[in-house]
Amino acid sequence: MTKTKILVVDDDKNLLDLISMRLVASGYEVTAVDHENQAKEVAAQEIFSVAVIDLQLVNQNGISLMEELHLIQPDMQVIILTAHGSIGSAVEAMERGALNYLTKPFDSRELILQIERGLEKSKLTGEISRLKELLEERFKFTNIIGRSEPMRRVLDQVARIASTDSNVAIYGASGTGKELIAKAIHISSQRKDEPFLAINCAAIPESLLESELFGYEKGAFTGAVKNSRGLFSRADHGTLFLDEIGDMQFSIQAKLLRVLQEKTFVPLGSEKPISVDVRVIVATNKNLKEEVKKGNFREDLFYRIHVIPIELPPLKDRKEDIPPLVDHFVKKYSELMEKKIKSVSPEGMQKMMLHDWPGNVRELENTIEYAVAMTNCDILGEDLILQKKEGQQDLLTLQEARAAFEKNYIQDLLKITGGNVSKAAELAGKYRADLYNMMKKHGISPQEFKS
Repeated sequence: MTKTKILVVDDDKNLLDLISMRLVASGYEVTAVDHENQAKEVAAQEIFSVAVIDLQLVNQNGISLMEELHLIQPDMQVIILTAHGSIGSAVEAMERGALNYLTKPFDSRELILQIERGLEKSKLTGEISRLKELLEERFKFTNIIGRSEPMRRVLDQVARIASTDSNVAIYGASGTGKELIAKAIHISSQRKDEPFLAINCAAIPESLLESELFGYEKGAFTGAVKNSRGLFSRADHGTLFLDEIGDMQFSIQAKLLRVLQEKTFVPLGSEKPISVDVRVIVATNKNLKEEVKKGNFREDLFYRIHVIPIELPPLKDRKEDIPPLVDHFVKKYSELMEKKIKSVSPEGMQKMMLHDWPGNVRELENTIEYAVAMTNCDILGEDLILQKKEGQQDLLTLQEARAAFEKNYIQDLLKITGGNVSKAAELAGKYRADLYNMMKKHGISPQEFKS
C-alpha cells in the first residue's frame, strides 16, 4: 500500500527532525526541508497530501508559502505551526486556506490527529467537487468559471455594466474567453431577449467585411443577386460583438464610427440610411493605444469604443481557476463522449498548475478534450496531460501565424533579389515604403542579403 506523503517545512532543524521522526513512526512518508525554496521545488516534483509549515521562515512567512504551494497543488491540506504570541497570524492563515494551526510546543498526538483530519477533509473535498455544481451562485453567468480574485473583479465589473448601454472594449490574449464575457454582458442586460451576433474582423477580407456588417442591395456588386441584411440590421435592439477589432481595415473603421455616432448606416448599393439601436462590444488582443500611435487605428473610433474597458487576465495569472475549469471540462467531454470519468489524477493536476498556458482557457479545454478522448480509465493520468499528439506542432494564433509567414516571405524575397528592396517590392506587388515598414516591424535588414 502506498504511504501518504507529508511535506514538513521549518527552519529549526531540531524541530524538523523531531516532527519527521514522529510522522515516520506513524506510517507516513515524510519530506522535510528547512527552506521555502526547497519546499516549492519538491512540491513541483511530488504530490503531498498534507504540508506542515512553520509560520516564520527564512525569507517569507508560512502563509505566503502556503498560497504559493496551493498554486502548484491546490488540494494540499496545510497545518501552520506558530508560537503562542502569533495566534492572530495563525487565524489569518486559516482564513486564507490553512486547515488548522498548532501552537508550539505541541503534543505529537495532536499533530497526528490534525493530519488525519486533513486527509479526511481532502477525501471529502474530492467527492464534493465531483458532485456539486461548478458555478458559484453569486456569478450566474453561463459557462464562466472564475473563482480567482482577477476573475472575480472582471465578473463584478460585468455585473455592474450589464444594465447600461455603453460601448465596451474587452482586452485579452487569445483564448481568454472574450466572446464569453461579451455574451455574459448581453444575457445580463435588458437586451437579453434580442439578438446577440458576433463577427471576427480579422477572419474576413475587407470587401466582404463591409457587406457583412452593413448589408447590400441587389446589384450592388457582382454576385449580389438579392438584398442582404447586414449584422447591424439583424442585431437591432440587441448586441453586436466585433472580435479582433484591432485588425479592422482603416476604410471600414470610418463607417463604423458613423454608425456609433449617428446610429445610422447606408447598405452597399443603397442611398437610403437605416436607423438602428445596437449595443456594440468589441474585443482585441492588441494594444489599441499603440495602434493609434502607429496610425493603424482611428483615434476618434478608439474613444468611441473605449468607453468601458475590461481587461481579461491570462490563465497563468489566475491559476486558482484551473481546478474548477478542469472539473468543468472533464464533465463536459465525459458526457459528450459517453464516458464515466471522475477526475484528473493529482499528478496530472500538478502538471497543469505548473504549465504557463500560452493558449489560455482554450488550450486547457483542448488538453482535457484530448485526454478524455484517449483514456480508457475513470481517472485522467498525467501521461495524457499536455502530451503532443503524433505529428502535432505547437499551435500558433492566427496573428502569430500571419506574422511568421510575412517574415519568412520577406526574407525569401530578399534572398532572391540579393537584398534589392525595390525588386523585392515589385515581386511582392507592394510599394517600396510599405515593404520597408514591414521589414522594420520584423527586424529585417536588407544588408544581410546582399552579396
